[in-house]
Amino acid sequence: MAVADIVKRCQDMYEDLNFTYAREWKAAKAGRKVVGFLPVYAPMEMIHAAGCLPLGIFGGGDQMEVIHGDAYYQSYICRIPRSTIELGVTGRVDFVDGMIFPFVCDVIRNLSGIWKMMFPNVWSKFFDTPQNFDPSIGGDYYAIELQELREGLEQLTGRKITDDDIRRSITLYNENRRLVREVYAFRAKEPWKAPTSEVYVLMRAGLMMDVEEHNQLLKDYMAAAAAEDRPKRDNVRIAIYGSFCEQPPLNLIKSIEMAGCYVVEDDYSLVNRFITEDVPVDGDPVRNLAMTFITHSVETSCKYVPKLGEKGKYHVAQVKQCGAEGVIYATPSFCDPALLDRPMICSALTEAKIPYISFKYAENSGQMQPIREQAGTFADSIKLWS
Repeated sequence: MAVADIVKRCQDMYEDLNFTYAREWKAAKAGRKVVGFLPVYAPMEMIHAAGCLPLGIFGGGDQMEVIHGDAYYQSYICRIPRSTIELGVTGRVDFVDGMIFPFVCDVIRNLSGIWKMMFPNVWSKFFDTPQNFDPSIGGDYYAIELQELREGLEQLTGRKITDDDIRRSITLYNENRRLVREVYAFRAKEPWKAPTSEVYVLMRAGLMMDVEEHNQLLKDYMAAAAAEDRPKRDNVRIAIYGSFCEQPPLNLIKSIEMAGCYVVEDDYSLVNRFITEDVPVDGDPVRNLAMTFITHSVETSCKYVPKLGEKGKYHVAQVKQCGAEGVIYATPSFCDPALLDRPMICSALTEAKIPYISFKYAENSGQMQPIREQAGTFADSIKLWS
């Protein structure tokens, strides 16, 4: 497959708010069920082990006007809960059998309750991931939470989820995460061959399709991108942080690239990158999932860092590892976790002498010219003075 063919398929899935792929997957075999999940992290292995299709629900983006959703939420919170409610009220996710709401913030916690009241026939779970990363505390707690999820999925599907079922799913998702890391490493090395506007839709599509199919698509993309001859431009290498939950419109990413930036590190749609190492297959698979989450997961604004002096060190290390020359801290409007983190992380960047700028956006942002001008000025300043 050519790069253009792969990207078109992924972008079509990204823009499809009727989730045609998931609908057709469910209809292809009697008894199949689809379980949606909100960002930033969900144990897709458990959903897959239950025989269900994990379906990433990342709001309505900029392709949908929110009308009904605004009636359920105040105006001074982020847009993703309102557009998610709009997806539900307008019947776009009426085929979904279950919904998982992982802990991100109080807004998503509240959304889980609203969803249960509005759609009582849909199995729903607020999935409270640990904030204590001591294995004997957070690890034990998370193993119990995963077991409760397992039991809930068993009730939904009417079938037992065996340890071997989970091990098979872990194996597939270990491969998926390895391939995702390879794509990101390829982009960091030769960003002109793997623009982030392509990598982003490739990752988003993977959160809406069968994992084995996505694994093959990742391999196809890397082979096609490596073989394609693309011009190398005099662009600045940057990292983007702050966009872990509510996602930016695709045109925002394209505008940053058009402004002379190669995005070589980001925290977009973290789900398939939240765990950074392979989950062990031998032994208790639930315990393995819990311990790997505790010991090998990314640092992001919805993950507690107990020591103030440690805040931002992860980001500085990532910037240096990928060879970024500067950071854009792009935050969804009214995103409390990201806006609380911003001064602390930017302080760490300043201390490390890494240039940065920051701005806010919403998933339906339409006016890109100011963002393009700001990113372009930032890129020029790095070329001139860094």
